[in-house]
Amino acid sequence: MPMSSAANTPRSAPVQVRGACPHDCPDTCALLTTVDNGVATRVQGNPDHPHTDGVLCTKVSRYTERSYHPERILTPLKRSGPKGSGQFTPVGWDEALNDITARLSAIAARNPEAILPYSYAGTMGMVQGESMDRRFFHRLGASQLDRTICASAGAEALVQTLGGKVGMKVEFFAEAQLILIWGSNSIGSNLHFWRYAQQAKRNGARLVCIDPRKTETGDKCHEHIALRPGTDAALALALMHELIAHDWIDHDYIARHTLGWEQLRERALQWPPERAAEVCGVSVEQIRQLAKDYGTTKPAAIRLNYGMQRVRGGGNAVRAVACLPALTGAWRHRAGGLLLSSSGQFPAQRAVLQRPDLMPANTPRTINMSTIGDALLRDASPAFGPKVEAIVVYNSNPVAVAPDSSKVVQGFARSDLFTVVLEHFQTDTADYADFILPATTQLEHWDVHLSYGHTDVLLNRPAIEPLGQARSNAQIFRDLAARMGFTEPCFADSDETLCRQAFGDAVDYALLESQGFATLALPDAPFAEGGFPTPSGKCEFYSARLAAQGLDGLPDHLPNHELQGNSARYPLAMISPPARNFLNSTFVNVQSLRAIEGRPVLELHPDDAQARGIDDGAVVRVFNDRGSYRCHAAVSRRARPGVVNGLGVWWRKLGLDGTNVNQVTSQALTDLGRAPTFYDCLVQVEACSQPEATDTPLKA
Repeated sequence: MPMSSAANTPRSAPVQVRGACPHDCPDTCALLTTVDNGVATRVQGNPDHPHTDGVLCTKVSRYTERSYHPERILTPLKRSGPKGSGQFTPVGWDEALNDITARLSAIAARNPEAILPYSYAGTMGMVQGESMDRRFFHRLGASQLDRTICASAGAEALVQTLGGKVGMKVEFFAEAQLILIWGSNSIGSNLHFWRYAQQAKRNGARLVCIDPRKTETGDKCHEHIALRPGTDAALALALMHELIAHDWIDHDYIARHTLGWEQLRERALQWPPERAAEVCGVSVEQIRQLAKDYGTTKPAAIRLNYGMQRVRGGGNAVRAVACLPALTGAWRHRAGGLLLSSSGQFPAQRAVLQRPDLMPANTPRTINMSTIGDALLRDASPAFGPKVEAIVVYNSNPVAVAPDSSKVVQGFARSDLFTVVLEHFQTDTADYADFILPATTQLEHWDVHLSYGHTDVLLNRPAIEPLGQARSNAQIFRDLAARMGFTEPCFADSDETLCRQAFGDAVDYALLESQGFATLALPDAPFAEGGFPTPSGKCEFYSARLAAQGLDGLPDHLPNHELQGNSARYPLAMISPPARNFLNSTFVNVQSLRAIEGRPVLELHPDDAQARGIDDGAVVRVFNDRGSYRCHAAVSRRARPGVVNGLGVWWRKLGLDGTNVNQVTSQALTDLGRAPTFYDCLVQVEACSQPEATDTPLKA
């Protein structure tokens, strides 16, 4: 007898679907999503992937909570109230796409460079992050975006020193005898590296954390060196001084595999430990002992992260640290050397994915995403070009994350700026949109991923059908291209086709399909015999390419734009490292994670708090000439004296005043890479009255 009701329909057994974590983290974990009758019930780490080993961070282990969030945007929305009011009306896809196409077409007819894409690493996927979207904007002739907001200073430093974003294999940190964890809270932002470091520690390795903040990682290391923000290059140069003075250097490796040794030697000898100690605010003895440990321990490895390069001299600082392994010959060992990013080792076919050949003959202008506040407020001029009339935001939340946010808000609030946002939730930026288009989450689309923390390629299969009317980023740009009349065959490529194009024949796609990941065939000790991907094939202490740009060819210490001690009004240096349970501004609206994080806080050293009459938990105002925001004080020795830590990045609408830490950060840029200087920021902090009832955070 046939079954007559859904209640009698036989249930299929749960299945597991292989995927990859899309978020901006070095670990790029392999995921297993359990699906029960079309519903994702659990996301866990894939135990068959060696780097993931079945373990996920707290954030991603709750990914189903994010995908099925009750406030997920599941239909296109059209603005129905003033800009920034967050008032929208649901509309159909045809109406939304037709209206967007009409507006973009009218602007492009005048000057396509008045249209700007704005995206970053809300997904690190090559398909949903940098494929069909690039084709669309290239073909349109829109302004290009200089994607600098996170890593470009350090990336440029690696290119100028090692030849690219290359380094040692992360798994061999487990065999090191000394690990310097420099500018990284690995427990919170690089969990799987930390597991290798713990293995090394159990085997007798010494772990040293170098960071202005006493992080959770610093708690677990043998030593914490709490230097002042922006003084990392001075410390690195002093280490070089001691390596030279005590002859803890590998003369053979230097002679055969480096360039510019004599010039660097002269520069380093200008930095005795006493000079660096005064600049860095640490003891001479700490510097001397660190140099001895690094110069005499084999193998020694350095794990850098991007926090240290978010200051004026950030590029030079990374260059200085990147010189150290070649001085001691640490690259000879597979467990020696340095790792900041491994992404340059992947044979990605970005030109195939992005199709820059679609751009007009006269290459469109480039606008720096880190100065979006100024860019949106600029009028047309011969130097700047046309005024920005339209912005399409995806994989980013600039109103919350870009520096000097009062200007960013002012720009996005322009009534004449046409704004389209592809999103999962109504973020701070989405509040200013004319249209919000519902995007799929990682559980709902195809993608392929490289990593900047290991050397495996990962494939992400969709585990469930898109929820509601959500469409993948690539599909949305495919739809817009069709309505704009772009007839090139590349705009018909499916998401799965784009996955196959990302690496072409350089990676075994059948292996990606069968096990979810493929490991690059790379030597264990890539620079044991030199062979750096620089023009000279050597580690370039001296960069002729930088010198040709009128820059210093050698690494040096460059004092911060806002140097502590230079302002009586703003005596405190502020850094704004990420809150442990968020990832930039992602996950802020996941209730269980926000409950763990609590509320926006500013960490102050007890001495700084006492001098200002500030008690733990009190409401404080953090301010400078750019603006101010209020949050709660956390009086803690995690902050070093004279430095406050504004943990971010909270959505502005969840702040006491509808603001966040970026009210006080600046649009000043780094020495290399045109990157932001979030951690180069002077402020004052004062106690203020408790928030009134009207100050309670808005509902996420």
